[in-house]
Amino acid sequence: MHHFEPKDGVLHAEGVSLETLADEVGTPVYVYSTATLKRHYGLLRAAADAHRDALGEALIAFAVKANSNLSVLATLARMGSGADTVSEGEIRRALAAGIPAERIIFSGVGKTDVELAFAIAVGVRQINIESGAELDRLIQVAALLDASPAVAVRVNPNIGAGGHAKITTGGKGDKFGVPVDEALELYARASASPHVTPVGLACHIGSQITDLAPLEAAFRVLAEMTLTLRGQGCAVTRLDLGGGLGVPYAGGAAPPSPADYVAMAARVLAGLEVEAAFEPGRLLAANAGVLLSQVIQVTERSDGRRFLVLDAAMNDLMRPALYDAFHDIVPVRPRSGARRPHDVVGPVCETGDTFARDRDLPVLEAEDLVVFTGAGAYGAVMASEYNSRPLVPEVLVDGDRWAVIRPRPTYEEMLDREPFADWL
Repeated sequence: MHHFEPKDGVLHAEGVSLETLADEVGTPVYVYSTATLKRHYGLLRAAADAHRDALGEALIAFAVKANSNLSVLATLARMGSGADTVSEGEIRRALAAGIPAERIIFSGVGKTDVELAFAIAVGVRQINIESGAELDRLIQVAALLDASPAVAVRVNPNIGAGGHAKITTGGKGDKFGVPVDEALELYARASASPHVTPVGLACHIGSQITDLAPLEAAFRVLAEMTLTLRGQGCAVTRLDLGGGLGVPYAGGAAPPSPADYVAMAARVLAGLEVEAAFEPGRLLAANAGVLLSQVIQVTERSDGRRFLVLDAAMNDLMRPALYDAFHDIVPVRPRSGARRPHDVVGPVCETGDTFARDRDLPVLEAEDLVVFTGAGAYGAVMASEYNSRPLVPEVLVDGDRWAVIRPRPTYEEMLDREPFADWL
């Protein structure tokens, strides 16, 4: 958490006290550090640039699904980032944030004809094809538009990896991409059509990967396929390597560094003369954000179990309920005293609204503030208004300045979005 540090006994986001943000914006609230976003992007960009001979002018395309806030996207856009998108809405967000279409990749297993037509119309860099049925539909849509969009075929290399079964995407039974033999066939079919222009191959085998071995194995599959396709007379100029490199959540395994990750990719791709694309999401955003919450009460039972009840809930941060994910919980202004085990819970009417069991925490009292670290990716973007709780707001900090970049709706605004049926 490079730019969330205590100053004068109070946790700050860069130069801004989190107590100030709690007073001004209320809790729960997501807080993002511009400096951390820039640092993480810069490290990956420098690593890719150091291997330009093997990776070409590598594109770093931020996975918008990790954090789709317009100000976050605009911060990365100004550094030259592209976007990895999986819906028309994400394409529109990337464009609105200043990411040019030629730096936008469109992926996903269920693109509709309307979405494909939109991607063609705005001129995205490439459309990643994930099935034969999708290729057929894209050819039909492109023919109606008299177009020939650039496409890559997404390969399922039968190499699944990731921090949880629900974020493993490259295994044999996963819905993403096509097996190697089918991918070679689809590439040949695409090459024969005047309405698509195949430019390369793509893969993404999972998220929160902390070992380079499965990634290297997947990249070698792409490299071997490149040589096979070229031997068949097909042009292959791009390899989309996806994302997935893990981040150092507290309590988990330490992942390889971005520099080691990129160096491995360069070693595998050396001599192919292709342009690589990386699609980091969590890697750039996770540790650039925290979820700031206030203690409602500490409930102690006669059996000794202690519940830390927060005003943040599973609808604000889904990852623990959905993936059994670990987030460190840190007091904003620590108190002195012995640490004790707590069950950390929210107010939603679900047993699943539990962030941690028997978590060893320092002394906390009602109205104290805490943060969930590593919450900048797959946090606010997955939030909902479950239990009719207002959608959690977001704040971006840059040095000593800050701005609300998504406001918390009022209850009146929430209710006004739902008109009564005209017979009621």
